[in-house]
Amino acid sequence: MEPTQAGLFEEASRRHMQYFVVMIDYGRRGREAIVDPEITRREVVSRIASGEYANISFIHEIAERSVEDITEEILAEAALPEIAASDTDLQAACFDHAHDLRKHEAV
Repeated sequence: MEPTQAGLFEEASRRHMQYFVVMIDYGRRGREAIVDPEITRREVVSRIASGEYANISFIHEIAERSVEDITEEILAEAALPEIAASDTDLQAACFDHAHDLRKHEAV
């Protein structure tokens, strides 16, 4: 018995099915699970970095017949780079010093 083209397509799509579940917690208003088979890992990371997804309870990756909690991985990928406090303080100190010099100039 030879498989049909539709049967082959169905089998291939089942083998490579992968999607992400992003659970967002709204506090007293409840929770929302965002599940869209067309959203890629890169898109999930992008939406977290942009602030579109916030208050995330968990992120699960569902691939084939397994579920994996990838919350920490995705949040680490989406984390914005931190600016060292010392760099910020140095710049602020320069501005403050320049401001003080202008303020005490002889007119």
